[in-house]
Amino acid sequence: MSGIRLTSPVTELRGIGPAKAAALQKLGAAKVGDLLRVFPRAYQNRGDVKTLAEVGEICRSSPGTGLPVSLELTVASEARLANIRRGMSILRFKAFDDTGVAEITYFNQPFMKNVFHTGGVFRFWGKAELRGGKITLTNPLQEAAGEGKKLLPIVPVYPLASGLKQKMMQQLVGEALAAARTELCDHIPPDVLKKNNLCSIGYALENIHFPADTEALAAAGRRLAFDEIFTVSAAMCLSKKREKSRSAPVIKADIFPLISRMPYELTGAQKRSVGEILNDMAKNEPMCRILCGDVGSGKTAVAAAAAYAAASAGYQCAIMAPTEILAKQHYADLAPLFSSLGIESALLCGSLGAAEKRRVQQSLCGEDAPRLVIGTHALLSENVEFYRLGLVITDEQHRFGVNQRAELRRKSHGAHTLVMSATPIPRTLSLVIYGDIDVSRLDEMPPGRQKVSTFRVDESYRERLLGFIDKQASEGHRTYVVCPSIEEKEEQSDDAEEMFDLSLAPTEEKEPPMKAAVSYAAQLRERLRVAKVGFIHGKMKTAEKDAAMAAFVSGETDVLVSTTVIEVGVNVPEATLMVIENAERFGLSQLHQLRGRVGRGRDKSWCILVSDTKNETSARRLEVMCSESDGFKVAEEDLKLRGPGDFFSNGGEFRQHGSADMRFAASLTDPGLIGDAVDAAKALTAADPQLSSAENAALSAIVGDLLASSEDTVS
Repeated sequence: MSGIRLTSPVTELRGIGPAKAAALQKLGAAKVGDLLRVFPRAYQNRGDVKTLAEVGEICRSSPGTGLPVSLELTVASEARLANIRRGMSILRFKAFDDTGVAEITYFNQPFMKNVFHTGGVFRFWGKAELRGGKITLTNPLQEAAGEGKKLLPIVPVYPLASGLKQKMMQQLVGEALAAARTELCDHIPPDVLKKNNLCSIGYALENIHFPADTEALAAAGRRLAFDEIFTVSAAMCLSKKREKSRSAPVIKADIFPLISRMPYELTGAQKRSVGEILNDMAKNEPMCRILCGDVGSGKTAVAAAAAYAAASAGYQCAIMAPTEILAKQHYADLAPLFSSLGIESALLCGSLGAAEKRRVQQSLCGEDAPRLVIGTHALLSENVEFYRLGLVITDEQHRFGVNQRAELRRKSHGAHTLVMSATPIPRTLSLVIYGDIDVSRLDEMPPGRQKVSTFRVDESYRERLLGFIDKQASEGHRTYVVCPSIEEKEEQSDDAEEMFDLSLAPTEEKEPPMKAAVSYAAQLRERLRVAKVGFIHGKMKTAEKDAAMAAFVSGETDVLVSTTVIEVGVNVPEATLMVIENAERFGLSQLHQLRGRVGRGRDKSWCILVSDTKNETSARRLEVMCSESDGFKVAEEDLKLRGPGDFFSNGGEFRQHGSADMRFAASLTDPGLIGDAVDAAKALTAADPQLSSAENAALSAIVGDLLASSEDTVS
């Protein structure tokens, strides 16, 4: 094994043939070094060995819980094997420690008879139960213990693919770590490590896989979290320098004709943001700006001003929305306004007929092309080419996939870029999510925007809530009911082999079962006396979603049961009630987004959070929603309570860089580390703008790979 290197294919490791190599490939491990980044998904704290007396007390105080425990026991009797019926066997024996005796049972594992012999000492890990006054363990994991045996105190549990087992993964990762000890070099400068009290990368990788104790595991996770933020920030700094070196159209225009036709005066924040955008567009380098604004803060008006500036200067502006509902809403709002100013608009989305779609596509590339085009991902079709594209505006850009964003960049040919986001991002996190991209914040609400009263209730309020929904319908108002899933499904382990996975975090109360949109809509149809119920979710065909939405807008249905597909952009002024089922299942920022779907008209509006959660953190988050209406403050509280997980995770979809999954950063309990990592990356790239120095060679390679996979970003 001495010839194994980090760059060696995994087939050079013992026991890895083509089939297992293919399984490892599914985990992202084609080379030995890749195994270092197949991180454990959980840990088993087997080093916390209990006595049988202690386990008995725990079982008596928490009956029926099947507590996972670690026990070091001596086999007291011969293991007896019996065939219960065809295809099923049972193996039983007794084991003891100084405080008591336990009964151990294995089903359908006859080979274990040869493992256990009277007097043998083993460490067992499994669920202990009290049955008839006796402690029992069924199918526990076991390791030979006793004199001279060195066992891991904290055992990693890895994600698996077909043909792979936990012990094999532990062995393979151990061999990769052995190779890493002679090859691995740290890509973060020593002064940065010292200043931020960080361990070396070697120590971090060793202890994230095989931690010596919980303190070592915490130190490893902190270092790897810093790594993720530091490298992404360095990549963003370099990306912005590269972007600013390109040329872009110089756009200068008087937007007064548009502003004078708006039915309201812009807020101070809107005026400030418009000024920042117009200043950027007047330069010959591409604008890269994010427009962040709370729900209802008037982002569309600011975007309209930017679009008008481009159109009146002779350029095209493309506005891309993540859903047809939102694209059509933008078109309905902006096309008449622009038409009154002599500017033609076009709508391009997937539901258009073939002939109409072809006509719009062909119209975009001629001299008489519409100056404003609004659409969905249909704008990215290979048949779409623009005549003179000067500005690209994307609404909720994080909702577009990696390939879609890359295609938009290709079509833009150096055009200015403006991204709108209604998701409140804490200032600290915006440094990572948006890097050095210029940020405009709409931190002021237009006059007349109502505050939505928010309350949390549990199931005991169900009948009163149904009556309130009926009352809203009888008064001509509409209600959204949001569920966390589309259809009912069993929640089960993804790995039958590992029955007893534990993270090292404190055990949380199990959350109540999820309500599903489809089945709950059927229940509401039966239980509501007045209101007519419809439903909508992301798996429906576009025509079905459009029909459901149109029925809700027109009042044909009074209640719209939905998943979070209605989270962004939907504008129904008659909607006065938002009911969110299983509210504990949503992040605070997402709850705030959903709340923003109501309170858009003149009538009083409410948001009801339905939750039976017993989880203390979840309850505190819901209390924040009831007491706070400012989206940025809500986001800051979410960061304090839960860390940045919602913003960095797949669910949040805020990963602007394709290969940066922010796994460890998402579980940070020290938000201050985020700013420290960003500051360190900025200082380093300022001192070495191209990362060309010898001491930054390792970092340059990592950042280069990151940038190569991230051409789709707005940075």
